[in-house]
Amino acid sequence: MDQITLNAAKRTTIGKKTDQLRRTGKLPGVLYGHNLPSQPIEVLEKDFMKAFKKAGESTLVNLVVDGESKPVIIHEVQHHYLSGQPVHVDFYAVRMDEKLRARIPLRFEGESAAVENQGGVLIKNHQEIEVECLPADLPQFIAVDISTLNTFEDGIRAQDLKVSDKVKLLINPDETIANVSPPRSEEELAELKEAPVVEDVTKVEDVVKPEAVEAEGEAEAQPKAEKPKTEE
Repeated sequence: MDQITLNAAKRTTIGKKTDQLRRTGKLPGVLYGHNLPSQPIEVLEKDFMKAFKKAGESTLVNLVVDGESKPVIIHEVQHHYLSGQPVHVDFYAVRMDEKLRARIPLRFEGESAAVENQGGVLIKNHQEIEVECLPADLPQFIAVDISTLNTFEDGIRAQDLKVSDKVKLLINPDETIANVSPPRSEEELAELKEAPVVEDVTKVEDVVKPEAVEAEGEAEAQPKAEKPKTEE
């Protein structure tokens, strides 16, 4: 994979004034790491989204802050509670000679005969796995070959996953990663159809007090509680 580079600049806008920064297409963030004091920075949102799409939270990014380059991983992205747009990002600077832990996404590949030919349902028990390795050895994803699932008795365990010997999986080797569940029988489906339907007999008032509507609107407009940020 080609090296991902993201340009940034030191940030002087903090606190509530960061809203003005966002309106100019910039995203506030913070850079920190081992023996590195926390430093407010800013990046162009469009450039960040391109880098994040490629790197996710498990691939090294070459972050260039005012001409100085540092290897980092995107540690956490905070999103707006309504729009889902990123509003703040944490970059963690790594040391290339020190192992770190990161959660790596699983990529399910291939076709399962138990699914394709027998109508089974693929059960994904994990979407990501935590690993430990040097930053340069971080995999972008871990492939899970479901073509080995030929019957409903087959399963893929953590010990079946193929990763570099430089990468340690921090999960019980016997943990089931994926398996196939058999389809429901005709008897089960018939029972579901015959099951009695419980109607909701709760009455709805035709008239709602204006003050109640106003209070409800104000409640919806209030932002949800967010996790405290390292720094704005």
